[in-house]
Amino acid sequence: MKKFLGTMLFVTACQTLFAQSIQKDSVQLPPLEVRAIRASERAPFAKQNLTKADIQKNNLGPDLPFLLNQTPSVVVQSDAGNGIGYTGIRIRGTDATRINVTINGVAYNDAESMGTFLVNLPDFASSVSSIQIQRGVGSSSNGPSAFGASINLSTHEINNKAYFSTSNSAGSFGTLKNTIQFGSGLLKNHFTIDARLSSIKSDGYIDRATSNLKSYYVSGAYIAGKSSLRFTTFSGKEKTYQAWYGVPASELANNRTVNPAGTEKSGEPYNNQTDNYKQTHYQLFFNHQIANNLDLQITSYYTKGAGYYEEYKADQKFSKYGIAPITVGTTTYTRADLVRRRWLDNDFYGQNISLQYKKNDEELSIGGGWSTYTGKHFGEVIWIDKINAFSPKRYYDLPAIKKEANIYAKWQHSWATNFSSYIDLQYRNVRHQMDGFQNNPTLYINRSFGFFNPKIGYQYNKNGWVHYASFSIGQKEPNREDFEAGNTKQPKKEQLQDVEIGLEKRNKKTIWTANVFYMNYKDQLVLTGQINDVGAYTRMNVPNSYRLGLELSHNTILTSKLQLSSNITFSKNKIKSFTEYIDNYDTGGQDAITRNNTDIAFSPNFIAASTLAYKPTKALRVELQTKWVGKQYLDNSSLQERSLEAFANQDISASYEFAKNSSRSFLLTARVNNISNQKYVPNGYSYAYVYGGETITENGYYPMATINYLIGLTIKF
Repeated sequence: MKKFLGTMLFVTACQTLFAQSIQKDSVQLPPLEVRAIRASERAPFAKQNLTKADIQKNNLGPDLPFLLNQTPSVVVQSDAGNGIGYTGIRIRGTDATRINVTINGVAYNDAESMGTFLVNLPDFASSVSSIQIQRGVGSSSNGPSAFGASINLSTHEINNKAYFSTSNSAGSFGTLKNTIQFGSGLLKNHFTIDARLSSIKSDGYIDRATSNLKSYYVSGAYIAGKSSLRFTTFSGKEKTYQAWYGVPASELANNRTVNPAGTEKSGEPYNNQTDNYKQTHYQLFFNHQIANNLDLQITSYYTKGAGYYEEYKADQKFSKYGIAPITVGTTTYTRADLVRRRWLDNDFYGQNISLQYKKNDEELSIGGGWSTYTGKHFGEVIWIDKINAFSPKRYYDLPAIKKEANIYAKWQHSWATNFSSYIDLQYRNVRHQMDGFQNNPTLYINRSFGFFNPKIGYQYNKNGWVHYASFSIGQKEPNREDFEAGNTKQPKKEQLQDVEIGLEKRNKKTIWTANVFYMNYKDQLVLTGQINDVGAYTRMNVPNSYRLGLELSHNTILTSKLQLSSNITFSKNKIKSFTEYIDNYDTGGQDAITRNNTDIAFSPNFIAASTLAYKPTKALRVELQTKWVGKQYLDNSSLQERSLEAFANQDISASYEFAKNSSRSFLLTARVNNISNQKYVPNGYSYAYVYGGETITENGYYPMATINYLIGLTIKF
């Protein structure tokens, strides 16, 4: 990997030495790596674009999902309860493993789990210049297929003038965020550099759910005539006390901040029951204008991640960890309390390339990419009670490799003044090689998947009206955990057929949009309660399931000082038929139950959001944000006892910009979350079993904080 990085830096140096003179207006063009994968205004998909101002107005500490909470069909959650640390986002009911996330066109989803752990990039929102969210399959991108949405983040904004800013915020639960940003501006019309340092600390709403997060961002570009070269690196380091066990149902009413993590230790909870991870990204972008209407973009990237989570385990058998009995004095121990660490050490690297042609009514993009992921999964016992001379013992070591390649072609053509068509064809190939699993070390996986993902649609616009329709196919490989099902229960690929039909009306004061979607899944992987060959719960393919919905949104200027925006989603999310399995402790087996036409887990039929903004003066802005989320089921049974109640909550924020002039400004922001002090829960889990002839259900919950606040001051020079 050092050789790979050295090559990237060598190319950067050569380009700097032999660069040509710049055309000043070229720095205003959108980055090619963004144009290659984002849906244009004429693309027939449901999408939303967020500007830097949209992102920054509430950026006081909570993670990126909470900054997207007001966008259509979104539900967010937080393990710690206050949006800092481990957070999650669902769009149209689909979780982060089914949402394609890219940063400057580079895939961010973890290659094996396909999750997006934004806790590894704390305060990354401070470096983001724009975001596009596409709901549904959307346009072809890099990384895993979008089965619910895609989120594209761009950081490559060019600032013509030098700047310096510091943002500091503090609030409830000991939250403290400090950010410093600075940039050179455009030096001698060629060179620019931007940088950021960030630190976020919080005690969390949940007991001991502390976060200690640090990150940096540096991006330098050299722009010369028809070419540009940019090197971007960013890194995050997180240490969070585990809060992923949830709050038991018996504690939710009177002790909703209780944290079971670390309590296997007698007396006080184990003080280092933490998750520790560092992730560093290196990205190199070469852009070249081959001709007036033809652009080339090449991206090389490398991501290094390494970390572990540590946990105290009581009364563990040594044989489980490959440790022989230990004799101390006259006593021989075969089991004891111990502390273990489970590690992940991974490397992810690859390249993307795109060729983009645009002239008059014609837009054509041809591109693709390749990537390789190597992951080392291993565990260590680092301490055993009563054993003073114990040396750390590695008890499993399981390497894995994933290779991926894709090619695509996108063609957008205007056949008439008001009518354009869209065709997008992608082929994607994935190969997994896994040398065993922790609970099944002799299960070796060597499987390949090939996916052809076509998309077709049109857009018609006239007199402020816009109408579009599209049909798309997305296909997705299983996650790492799915392969652990065993030799006899290997998962199949998933397929999604997505129909989107939209209508939009614009005038000077109002924008109205309506979008109907039908997402038909074949062989979707869901949890059914069935255990695999080694007794673990694994997702299984269900033949037929679907999502049918209507998304409505509007933005209206009510008066010169008052603006209202809102969105609402009505949906029906169903599994047509599947078999649920419940552990039966009376028989030692599992009971099979056939269920028909049930709701898909964590897919509310109703989601809505509204923002009422009042700006009485040029310097003062006040916003009232409201969020409604309908009833959710914790699994796919549609049983009342395995559900989350519907909830609504409101946040209010105010910002005042003072002493503003051409060289400096001071922005004071205050935000109060959950102003009505609601005790709501957006996430949880459920486990049902049979004991003593009765079916017993045990639920766990991840409650959000009651009323809390954040206050921040940003100074810009």
